[in-house]
Amino acid sequence: MSLGDSSTPLGRVRGLGSAQHGGEHWLTERVTSIALLFLGVWLLASLLLLPQLDQRTLLEWLHAPTGAIPMALFIIIGFRHALDGVKVTVDDYVHEEGNRFALSFVLLALAVAGAAIALFALARIAFGTVA
Repeated sequence: MSLGDSSTPLGRVRGLGSAQHGGEHWLTERVTSIALLFLGVWLLASLLLLPQLDQRTLLEWLHAPTGAIPMALFIIIGFRHALDGVKVTVDDYVHEEGNRFALSFVLLALAVAGAAIALFALARIAFGTVA
């Protein structure tokens, strides 16, 4: 077996072995985890530094670019990370290809819809007038 070959001799005979596409997904999960860690710290620190936690103060905070842009990143990365995690579970436990495809499609649609609603609400706050 060569250094870069991840299949066993029996796996080569059967045509089994590395699917050649697991590394990118693994790396994406790790990068989004680290980004969420930094954005989570930013969110907690920002909220703790606000003078009050009333509605008006939070609206003013999200109205500023220093609050709205990282919050948009938090929403996008959070939904992407959640979708990746749920898809791994589906890939591991749903064995029928048609069901896996349908469930993956439904999960993708839900993640896109959830992120779109959250980003729309954030845009209304960021670009609207503070009440």
